Amino acid sequence: QVQLVESGGGLVQAGGSLRLSCAVSGRTSSSVAMGWFRQAPGKEREFVAAISWSGDRIYYVDSVKGRFTISRDNAKNTVYLQMNSLKPGDTAVYYCAAKRTFQRIVVITEKDYDYWGQGTQVTVSS
Repeated sequence: QVQLVESGGGLVQAGGSLRLSCAVSGRTSSSVAMGWFRQAPGKEREFVAAISWSGDRIYYVDSVKGRFTISRDNAKNTVYLQMNSLKPGDTAVYYCAAKRTFQRIVVITEKDYDYWGQGTQVTVSS
């Protein structure tokens, strides 16, 4: 079993930055592909970013390219999402997700993930 706990959400003004963290626990935590998703009120959940368990393969949705950076520190069992130049449209609950795999792949489809965190609220004011 893999457990995920997000943190780092909060209220920030447009143009500001936040750094989200996802603590990963479990015996296979070093072999999990990770992803970030978000869901705004009244909207469907959407993919944001993904990283392979090895950290060498990364993928972003077009709307966050150049602004968000996904990374991981396997020694600390933590995945990060650095969010810069935040916009009001980034306001959402952000979820991290994990998929157990030994392949160096990124996973971008919601249904393919095995484990999910509880989410952390990000609010960007104008």
